Amino acid sequence: MDLKAEQRQVRKQSALAFLLCAAVFAASILLLPRWIALPSEIGARLAFAIQTSVVHFIVLLLAIRLVSSGRYRSAADIGGSAKGPPSPALAVKAAFLQNTLEQAFLGVGAHLALASIAGGRWLALLVASAILFAIGRFSFYRRYPDGAGARAFGMATTALASLTCYVAALALFISSLFGG
Repeated sequence: MDLKAEQRQVRKQSALAFLLCAAVFAASILLLPRWIALPSEIGARLAFAIQTSVVHFIVLLLAIRLVSSGRYRSAADIGGSAKGPPSPALAVKAAFLQNTLEQAFLGVGAHLALASIAGGRWLALLVASAILFAIGRFSFYRRYPDGAGARAFGMATTALASLTCYVAALALFISSLFGG
């Protein structure tokens, strides 16, 4: 493997993910408040955060299903992870599950953090984040076997979806401290 070439591909795919995320977030902030009423009361905001996080849980459920189905169909894997490392046939699914669990935890946390601080048009970020999470996870899984450069778009899309919500929550929190 050529490390430098792989790193260039990671940077290229991450830049493409950034462009996609920027476009989806901008469109959501500008357009969604025109089409749907976004809540402003704290209870409704937190409920909205949980509702948009259902995407994270569904993707996680699918990842769990991939692993359990793979174990069920494989003599080498049916004994479970306590019996040994996953077979090559199950390894990608297990890695996808582990990474998806981590990313879902961060994503749901980002949704709750943002909804606890902001309402109205800012909640459009949660809808965008859920859409980008699904796109990112699909791309990450489909391209995982092809290496870091190939899966970078999916990983960056997933991470940027959560990171944007965390950054917005932090900025709004800091702004609120100074009367903003």
